[in-house]
Amino acid sequence: MNYINVLTIAGSDSGGGAGIQADLKTFSALGCFGTSVITAVTAQNTMGVRSVHGIPAEIIKDQLQAVLEDIAPVAIKIGMINRAEVVQVIENELKTYHHVPVILDPVMVATSGHRLIEPDTINQLIEKLFPVVTLVTPNIDEAVILSGQKINNLDDMIAAGRKIIEKGTKAVLVKGGHLAGPVIYDVFLEGNNAPVVLESNFIQSKNLHGTGCSLSSAIAAEMAKGADLLGAVKKAKNYISQALQFGRGVETGKGNGPLNHFFDPLKLIIQ
Repeated sequence: MNYINVLTIAGSDSGGGAGIQADLKTFSALGCFGTSVITAVTAQNTMGVRSVHGIPAEIIKDQLQAVLEDIAPVAIKIGMINRAEVVQVIENELKTYHHVPVILDPVMVATSGHRLIEPDTINQLIEKLFPVVTLVTPNIDEAVILSGQKINNLDDMIAAGRKIIEKGTKAVLVKGGHLAGPVIYDVFLEGNNAPVVLESNFIQSKNLHGTGCSLSSAIAAEMAKGADLLGAVKKAKNYISQALQFGRGVETGKGNGPLNHFFDPLKLIIQ
């Protein structure tokens, strides 16, 4: 018998709403066993990020090797990578893991507006990780940086997604939550296939911290449980919508609070 093991490679959020903490909560809520490799430690709360300390690349390498050698993941989520040398470490260690889905959430800017990545790391992210991951999940701001074009509407999202695909990734989910409107549009593109536009109702809430981290983690968890890529994206979006809905009236801190990850948690799946 085994648990469904899912690995997150990301930064720590001392406020508990995003990063490693949100990833592990999401894995658990969806019935998976979470392991982690911490790339950076942030001092933050619901009001914003105060400071960021990158974990030494050798320690990240040791964490990654320790997990991969003993608790083999069925899926992997990659979040905050703020330095080029960390990209290199992850690429080297994941070369033998092409048989599992890898979801890359290119975390670049916090909800508070604090920039979380060094400029030279972005090119390394594209060159070294895009070819080895299954899906990249940028929000509007990140898609603008990755594609090099402005995004003001759905057509722009599709065009930006195409440009990101051209940079070497297999699939992209451009998240439209930063575009105001009664309906939220996300755009899924895979290879040369026609774009799939996914709609969801806008949920009025200030508790949005960690939404992107949780979504990418939910996609990884659903793929680990056997869903195909688009199916996992749809299930993950449904989970996030409910987590937002059930968490919108809760006050956690004085700023942007977290989702309600455990609105209807599954028991840990044993198979």
